[in-house]
Amino acid sequence: MAEQTAPPESTGPAGAISAGPPGPEAGARPDKPDAAVVRDALGVGIAVGLSGFAFGVTSAGSGLSLLQTCVLSLLVFTGASQFALVGALAAGGNPYTAAAGAFFLGVRNAFYGLRLSQLLALPRAVRPFAAHWVIDETTAVTLPQPTRRAARIGFTVTGLTLYVLWNLTTLVGALGAEALGDTDAWGLDAASPAVFLALLAPMLTSTTERVTAGLAVLLALTLLPVLPAGVPVLLSALAAPVVLFLMGRTKRGPNDWNAADGSATQRKKGERRS
Repeated sequence: MAEQTAPPESTGPAGAISAGPPGPEAGARPDKPDAAVVRDALGVGIAVGLSGFAFGVTSAGSGLSLLQTCVLSLLVFTGASQFALVGALAAGGNPYTAAAGAFFLGVRNAFYGLRLSQLLALPRAVRPFAAHWVIDETTAVTLPQPTRRAARIGFTVTGLTLYVLWNLTTLVGALGAEALGDTDAWGLDAASPAVFLALLAPMLTSTTERVTAGLAVLLALTLLPVLPAGVPVLLSALAAPVVLFLMGRTKRGPNDWNAADGSATQRKKGERRS
């Protein structure tokens, strides 16, 4: 427990660091009232935290015990990875493949952490605990905040609300799985991915990001019927290097390629003459 660098902070006498805004330009955005930050954080934390019920039901329906289900939410605490793991196991996938798919989905949080560590600048003793809350939802609430204070409030309230609710509803869902009967009929396994997509979609602001996401979905859907459960998720990550490679070739227009070919031809002629 889920990409930029923050601007250097201004220093006063004796190298004291001022608590300026973490945004790209100091003063570029007005201060946001603490109450507004808390309201936004609670909205995200409660909405997503309640979907832990769907994970509890899905996990129990996949054959995991109550203890295994609750430990996953307590220690892993990243919904997409948890759903990927139990979904692959329920589909009969190899446990190692399922774990690998869940792991690589969770790796994105490490990149979130690189950015959030600079914005939040938390005391060293607190960082290991805060790292457990670095997920999609806390990142989505923290990054838009105009000041470090607002970022810390947003991160803390979102993380605490979501962690408590997610684990409570996971327990309730796992306990109530038997009462619901056939869990597949309810479609609860789609709840967390739907929330994840709802958070991700507004962040796809450039053509490159949209094309990469679309290609990843296409790869996963194409490979799903022919490969073991969990493997299509791993291979869909190939969308990123493919798009970056094609974008690089596009930026080097035909004239650039002709110039490069011409330079190579000239070098060969020179070698022949010598």
